[in-house]
Amino acid sequence: MTSSIQFIATDMDGTLLNDVNELPDDFLNVFNALDDQKIMFAAASGRQYFTLLKMFESIKDKILFIAENGTLVMYQGKELYSATIPKIETDAIINTVRNIENTHIVLCGKKSAYTETKDKQAQQEIMKYCHHIMFVDDLLDIDDEVIKISVLNFNGTEEYVYPLVAPLFSASHQVVVSGKTWLDFMDKQASKGQAIKAMRAKFGFTFENSMSFGDFFNDIEMLNETYFSYAMGNAHPEIKKLARFIAPTNNEQGVITVIKQQVLQCN
Repeated sequence: MTSSIQFIATDMDGTLLNDVNELPDDFLNVFNALDDQKIMFAAASGRQYFTLLKMFESIKDKILFIAENGTLVMYQGKELYSATIPKIETDAIINTVRNIENTHIVLCGKKSAYTETKDKQAQQEIMKYCHHIMFVDDLLDIDDEVIKISVLNFNGTEEYVYPLVAPLFSASHQVVVSGKTWLDFMDKQASKGQAIKAMRAKFGFTFENSMSFGDFFNDIEMLNETYFSYAMGNAHPEIKKLARFIAPTNNEQGVITVIKQQVLQCN
């Protein structure tokens, strides 16, 4: 059924990684088998490029990095695609979110990520996803090309942040709940799906011969841009509704299980 796959993209958190942020045991063996068959593999994540680069250090020149929820695509150290947000717009978002209780803002630039939060728990959580991070006094003073603004709220962004910001910004920007505690602002056209569309034009793989795996709202466009779209067993119920197929959970190594059975056709 899926032996003609040319391209595979997977989300990281809640998808390829288990709940303690570990890659599947035999990930490298499976990746190398895909590489031998000239099947392109992309890590498509809300995580920072530098974080993904460190995670996949041993195969960094073979893997496609769709970072920051599709706002930056890197391959072999070169930028292939990006979607930036003008400073006047980032300032408006920052000033609005600063007024929401218990929220922490991360400005994601091409050079680094930036935060002004002093909260130690928030700093630790942010550093999980941002390998290059600068702690600053005022985000309004940052001079960098901004590709995303992330908002952290430990109580839940779907309940406590999205209802306050969506009416203000969803017409002009992508405003997406990307995890239970995270929400992202991006360029209106930016998404993992839009990045895949750009890569499809560049590398020549097809919609019909593409596969993707995801678990949350920031994966919707990616799943829509690949025929073999898999929601994880642990995915948000809405994601399960729109995906064509269901994979085992992230803790059951669902991504690798499906690739082995459906692409590599081994047990």
